[in-house]
Amino acid sequence: MTAVYDSPVVLDRRDGPYGEVVLRRHGGLLQIIANGCFLMDTSDGRSERLLVDAAYDALDGRPAPNVLIGGLGVGFSLAHAAADPRWGRITVVEREPAVVGWHRDGPLAEVSAGALGDPRTEVVEGDLMAFVHETCDTFDALCLDIDNGPGWTVTDDNHTLYSPAGLAACSRVLRPGGVLAVWSAEPSPEFEGTLRNAGFRQVRTEEVPVARGVPDAVHLGVRPG
Repeated sequence: MTAVYDSPVVLDRRDGPYGEVVLRRHGGLLQIIANGCFLMDTSDGRSERLLVDAAYDALDGRPAPNVLIGGLGVGFSLAHAAADPRWGRITVVEREPAVVGWHRDGPLAEVSAGALGDPRTEVVEGDLMAFVHETCDTFDALCLDIDNGPGWTVTDDNHTLYSPAGLAACSRVLRPGGVLAVWSAEPSPEFEGTLRNAGFRQVRTEEVPVARGVPDAVHLGVRPG
């Protein structure tokens, strides 16, 4: 007897400001696809939760720290931060209006509805690089989860975010002793070197094993005091 597997079902497909974005349901999972590239799904979320927790732990008990999350995605990072009363203000920057809409009144509300309703939460529709260059706000932690990693970006122009100039802009919005945490689909010793060269201290990488292939990773660096 031949096994029957569920086929992905497209729930929404839109032309966004940076190309096509698609929301699919595959069995019990929701998946986001950008320009034909699989970005993320709702299968696990361990590494996204680690992204938030590792950033908080690196702050050494700073009271009510404010966090900037780059990328809403399927909402795991936001939901995890909002579930932790120790965080202060939670700001999320997402450049795809479709993704924001899927969370506000679409299928992804099942992940993030409570977090979006949290009075600490603010969602900003816009490009993260533009935000860090233009904002007058500062944050205790910046958690980046907008690509598959420094070496595997969703669009070519995202490479600038992980360049020395982009990391300098990220450092500018961090308070002294603030933490930059960067999600990656694989560890990158090269990126660790880039963080050090950009002036970050206490650079390290935490890994999350996956069922197959190389582990997910969270790269961490601290802005000097």
